[in-house]
Amino acid sequence: MEQTLILLKPDAIQRGLCGRIISRFEEKGLKLVALKFMSLSDAIIDEHYAPHVDKPFFPSLKKYMGSGPVVALVLESPGVIAIARKLMGATFGCDAEPGTIRGDFGASKGYNLVHGSDSPEAAAEEIARFFGNEGVVSHTLDLEGRLYE
Repeated sequence: MEQTLILLKPDAIQRGLCGRIISRFEEKGLKLVALKFMSLSDAIIDEHYAPHVDKPFFPSLKKYMGSGPVVALVLESPGVIAIARKLMGATFGCDAEPGTIRGDFGASKGYNLVHGSDSPEAAAEEIARFFGNEGVVSHTLDLEGRLYE
């Protein structure tokens, strides 16, 4: 089964949206297999956002991601990466469609509430970065036959 990393960013924490955002994923039928409340070190931020280090917005991104705790979670289901990204909506809340997480809860270009892996390769790297070899507990839901048929 496919897995993806989701980060609830500092603005989601500050706005008290964690439960509502996680519920969106669970209500869709995505299985929660790991969850961690944490602060991001400079090293993790630099590694996670390495493709953006030389971009002009990186200093403000780094400040934002280090401004408070995040919730890291791993979701699992067939096609979970595409499903989660569709649920999150367009990168910027001001561009996201209503009915998506960013469309319903976001209006900013700078603060976009959530991160989700964009490929199976990225998911594997990101899950290892945030959870290492521990903390992910795959399990079977009684309803899997009906959810993932």
